[in-house]
Amino acid sequence: MDEELKRVIPIIKKIREHSTIPISIDTTKAEVASQAISAGADIVNDISALRFDDEMVDVVAENKIPVVLMHMLGQPKTMQVDPIYFDCVNEIMQFFSERIHFCLNNGIPREKIILDPGIGFGKKLADNLVLINKIGQFKTFGCPVLLGPSRKSFIGMITGDKKSAEKRIGGSLAAAITGIQNGVDILRVHDIAETIEAIKLLKALKETC
Repeated sequence: MDEELKRVIPIIKKIREHSTIPISIDTTKAEVASQAISAGADIVNDISALRFDDEMVDVVAENKIPVVLMHMLGQPKTMQVDPIYFDCVNEIMQFFSERIHFCLNNGIPREKIILDPGIGFGKKLADNLVLINKIGQFKTFGCPVLLGPSRKSFIGMITGDKKSAEKRIGGSLAAAITGIQNGVDILRVHDIAETIEAIKLLKALKETC
């Protein structure tokens, strides 16, 4: 945890000195989240959906900030060891239902909850593709839906280039645009300018219909 704090707290403070842009802290540790919020972070992004640290839910609730609940099958070290679903969308729907209920019972209102199906986190290639295509189903919970396909390895599995993540811009844009067309509210991206350009064109095309 000390190493995590050394890496993120100074950066958050520096950004906050120069900008009021929303800052998200990506952590599963309550203490890191607490200190990050004190330093200026606005959102907690927890890949465990508040499961790894029992105190995390209290940190989020007490600070009244948004939280990203991400789905992950298993643990980070084992999540890609032959993940198996009978129906990935339905199983993740059940997971979100339980996690939302947990949040509501612990002082986190629905309007502060953001859902992330966790592309690449305990999913096979086919699972990732299905989730992007059917991501609109998660909108039924009444929470914003986040998609983070940018530069993920599943793109390399399709293109055949499994090593150069920075070369996956085309695939990242295709996944992002498909996500938006299917109802995604928030995108997590690496290539910001290119993604904005693609979204602007998509918007212009829709407006001419």
